[in-house]
Amino acid sequence: MNETVSNGEELAFEFGVVIPRRVVQEKDAFSDMALVLVKEFEKVGFVVERVVGIADEFIKLAAPVETLGRAAVELQIKKQTLIGMDLQFEVEEVEAFVKQPDGSVFSWCERFQCYCHLLHKIVNNGKSSKILKFDGKEIHWEIGENLLQKLESENIVKQVFPLHDEKKRKKLLRSWALDWWDFTSQPIDEIYSYYGAKIAIYFAFLGMYTRWLLFPAAFGLMLQIIDFGSLKLVLLPAFFVMVILWAIMFCQFWKRKNSALLARWPISSIIAADPGYKIPGTRSLQPPMELMKVTESDGAKGKEVYQRYEWFGRLLRFRNDAIIIFSIICLQLPFELAYAHLYEVIDSDIMKFGLTAVYLFAIQYITQIGGKVSVKLIMYENNENTEKCADSLVYKVFGLYFMQTYIGIFYHALLHRNFSTLRKVLIQRLLLSEVLENLLENSLPYLKYSYKKYRVRHKKKNEKGEATESFQFTSRVEKEYLKPSYSASIGEELEDGLFDDFLELALQFGMILMFACAFPPAFAFAAVNNIMEIRTDALKLLAILRRPVPRAAATVGAWLNIFQFLIVMSICTNCALLAWLYDEDGKWKIEPGLAAILIMEHVLLLIKFGFSRLVPEEPAWVKANRAKHTTQAQDMCSKKLLRTISLGDKTYGEEKKLE
Repeated sequence: MNETVSNGEELAFEFGVVIPRRVVQEKDAFSDMALVLVKEFEKVGFVVERVVGIADEFIKLAAPVETLGRAAVELQIKKQTLIGMDLQFEVEEVEAFVKQPDGSVFSWCERFQCYCHLLHKIVNNGKSSKILKFDGKEIHWEIGENLLQKLESENIVKQVFPLHDEKKRKKLLRSWALDWWDFTSQPIDEIYSYYGAKIAIYFAFLGMYTRWLLFPAAFGLMLQIIDFGSLKLVLLPAFFVMVILWAIMFCQFWKRKNSALLARWPISSIIAADPGYKIPGTRSLQPPMELMKVTESDGAKGKEVYQRYEWFGRLLRFRNDAIIIFSIICLQLPFELAYAHLYEVIDSDIMKFGLTAVYLFAIQYITQIGGKVSVKLIMYENNENTEKCADSLVYKVFGLYFMQTYIGIFYHALLHRNFSTLRKVLIQRLLLSEVLENLLENSLPYLKYSYKKYRVRHKKKNEKGEATESFQFTSRVEKEYLKPSYSASIGEELEDGLFDDFLELALQFGMILMFACAFPPAFAFAAVNNIMEIRTDALKLLAILRRPVPRAAATVGAWLNIFQFLIVMSICTNCALLAWLYDEDGKWKIEPGLAAILIMEHVLLLIKFGFSRLVPEEPAWVKANRAKHTTQAQDMCSKKLLRTISLGDKTYGEEKKLE
């Protein structure tokens, strides 16, 4: 059973608590740890359901709006009101706040924050410590101690994790993961309501990118299929100019779409203005208390200390970036060049394909090590919050991936100037990196899930001596517990699985754009791959993985800067490719064709940096709505202030008369 009814309201169980099944059965109420937890959860307002699984017991939690409202008031959560202002939530004034696209009061991110607050609110408020028992073991629950943290430290509470809402999950399966009629159509508002802003923005970005790919894909296929003869030397520069303009417009129009999405969803204006704002569950990296005390006692000295703290943080970031760059140059560059050289000297196409496959598997481990080193370095940086740390991590790890993905291709293009080999490398990279990546990212979680189920059954079989088939997983909560989490390949400290999904898109974008003149059909392959990616990623999130912990975000963050960097790189690389096409003898004469290419490069760079002035980042209706809300808020504040002043004058006048 997934839903329950409380006070006429249908609720969904959104959290699960896992404890081991007892071996020693005792009659004492304090020995049944599940019962103790159920009573404590009910005290703070949860609706509770207890489920006994094969190896563990599960407690499912649901929270009525009243319970979430009280938690939101205690947390002082600010929500958007109908007049556009962000005000602290009040239970009595719930109708004044903007509802979510699905009609609920709180977003998934806000509900998650409220659940966490309520769970950590369960403390021993008695006058003495309580003795709890579990399988013959005594646990002392001290005064003021949090119950969950105590049981987690004793390995009694194994995990607390978010649950899928079965009703909404099945609806999304039908309208999103299994809907193939419109290739790029997605219920973005429903995705936002169920998963939060960060995942919804990723899929909105992926859908828009895929739709925009269709035009260069058709152009690239036409260049490949039709034999234009000598005209191809004219059409290739035209194709290059077209795809660069396409990429520039895509990035700028994505900013407009991003602004429109934020205006459509009830997201705080502070959040929308700052892509690195503080989110629930993240740590805020504030200056030490010593600095604040110095500022309070001596303003001038405090200013000097703060400046020193700020610049020391910047130097730390510079040092960490230098370590990563030095590691890439000294450690990774020789490895990449050795692979590129071996690829060039091997004659057999089968051996080349095998070498590429081995190389791609090897660099996965190398990059994971680099990512973990980057995480350790970032922990010493003075970033504002976790999202700023995540952006710093993105830049560092993308540097590693940029080197390993493109250095071999640059080697063939720059040193050997062999277009046939370059095309083969691009085809193999696209096939192996895209197809195998999709297979691995969807099959590995399922294999992990199947292996966990097998281990649980095998363990029970050894304990009871029964057949493995007799142990069937009937409860949905136990199946979700065994599923893998949506985590990044470099670790869960700062990023979730979206890191790998965005990284895959960025590497694909760079490969098809930087070598567009060498292999125009790559755009068609990328479009087909992304159409599959939308559905497979949706299926992965809905059916294969646990429901992700929400990580709010107002934009795609550092990834947009990376896409814009790749556009600049593609202008340079494609101009070089065209120059080699026109200068087959390698004499490097500045003839009219080469001069035109150099002029084209400078013009495109100028367009790249000037196009943002032409196309505004916000649609006009977004600006008009914000202006309207600002005016309404100012009018209401002015009227309230005048009324307060007027009442104050009357009170003052009455006091004078009494005197």
